[in-house]
Amino acid sequence: MASSLLKRTSYSAMKLVAGALAIGGSSRAYAAIAAGTDIVSAAPNVSLQKARSWDEGVSSKFSATPVKDIFKARFLYPYFDKKVVIFGLPGAYTGVCSQQHVPSYKNNIDKFKAKGIDSVICVAVNDPYVLNGWAEKLQAKDAIEFYGDFDGGFHKALDLDKDLSVALLGPRSHRWSAYVVDGKVKAFNLEEAPSDFKVSGADVILGQI
Repeated sequence: MASSLLKRTSYSAMKLVAGALAIGGSSRAYAAIAAGTDIVSAAPNVSLQKARSWDEGVSSKFSATPVKDIFKARFLYPYFDKKVVIFGLPGAYTGVCSQQHVPSYKNNIDKFKAKGIDSVICVAVNDPYVLNGWAEKLQAKDAIEFYGDFDGGFHKALDLDKDLSVALLGPRSHRWSAYVVDGKVKAFNLEEAPSDFKVSGADVILGQI
């Protein structure tokens, strides 16, 4: 009986979390970011933390990467636009993020490179150490650059922050994707709910490049 009760309780808990994610995401399906947005101007003075081990963090003195350096071409290449595909998700080790979202980009990395994309980036409201462990678990570090938005500042600046406390995740982000050329958003996709995976995957944005 105890085993049967535990199974029913676990199933109910999973339903509650899934429902919470869906309900939590349905209240807003828009953001400040859109096609034409200068993502660097929209998030001024914001930096992200590249995924790394703790020892790497210490040796780099916990350095962060300014958004400008992520999306803008370097000084040595002033005549080339930097092409970036970026996708955001609720968090490392969560279901849809691990099973569908990241794999969709990892498995299509050759198609992105063939289209001239310089970087495919995953960003989440996590610290860079958690993201590093997750990226290694997914065997995705060679294909995708992972960045932590540890305090949610990047997502808040773009109006992509989302309170998922009802699912015990706390302040997180919506699920989204964007194609950015030299800092300017060319295509943007936002899921209606964080649990959805309909428009933010690799297949969709490949068709928008």
